[in-house]
Amino acid sequence: MNRIELVEKIATTHNVSKAEAARILETLTSSIVNAVKKGDAVQLIGFGTFKQVARAARSGFNPQAGTKIKIAAAKVPKFVPGAAFKAAVDPKAAKRKAEKAAAKPVAKKAAAKKAPAKKK
Repeated sequence: MNRIELVEKIATTHNVSKAEAARILETLTSSIVNAVKKGDAVQLIGFGTFKQVARAARSGFNPQAGTKIKIAAAKVPKFVPGAAFKAAVDPKAAKRKAEKAAAKPVAKKAAAKKAPAKKK
């Protein structure tokens, strides 16, 4: 799906014009970009989180010249999908994760409390 198809989907789903849907989409994307640019995280529950991460400087390899190069540190945007998004894309993996979580034994309250040491 590209931007035009997304605008058409918004317009038909919410009974607005394509121009209005395009403005809504532009507002949404620019708001996310501006927040991440400032260093803030944008969290959309169920969908995911947009955030800025720092990539450390590292050495790389130029295959054309056959030499090592230095790659400078950079700030890059990162998207981490939410649980509902992951489950929608791969329902089998979500089911396995839920089964694994259910199979874990629940910690007993007695085990959480430390037994007092006996005096000799």
